[in-house]
Amino acid sequence: MSGKQHPPIETELTVGQVAARAGVAISTLHFYESKGLIHSWRNAGNQRRYPREVLRRVAVIKVAQRTGIPLAEIQAALSSLPENRTPTAADWKKLSARWHAALDARIASLTRLRDQLDGCIGCGCLSLKACPLRNPWDELGEDGPGARLLEEGA
Repeated sequence: MSGKQHPPIETELTVGQVAARAGVAISTLHFYESKGLIHSWRNAGNQRRYPREVLRRVAVIKVAQRTGIPLAEIQAALSSLPENRTPTAADWKKLSARWHAALDARIASLTRLRDQLDGCIGCGCLSLKACPLRNPWDELGEDGPGARLLEEGA
């Protein structure tokens, strides 16, 4: 065993430290904070400080975003966790369970789109007679813009 001393673990991190450790831009942290996803406080010099636990929260946010979970859903899920501790594996299991059905639906929708891609690009042009999304006489126009059948999982 070596006599090497490890420096004490910092409990307060600067915005730059969090950005570097989490692999995100400082502006991303500010954005996450404006959306209520993470929180900081100001020190006596009016500099932003984050608790060390924010690193795990940012990791959860990044993973959820990569799976396509909207920020509003991420915020709602994170608000169910205590702010004063690092999210645990049990917390992640709870959060991921909330998103499982939505991810399954998104996967099914993407699979349908992939399987129809060679015959239709989902552009809404309504000109292909064989298009499964065809909307003759714009019957779906009252429901809103875009490829409505595609968005509903036709």
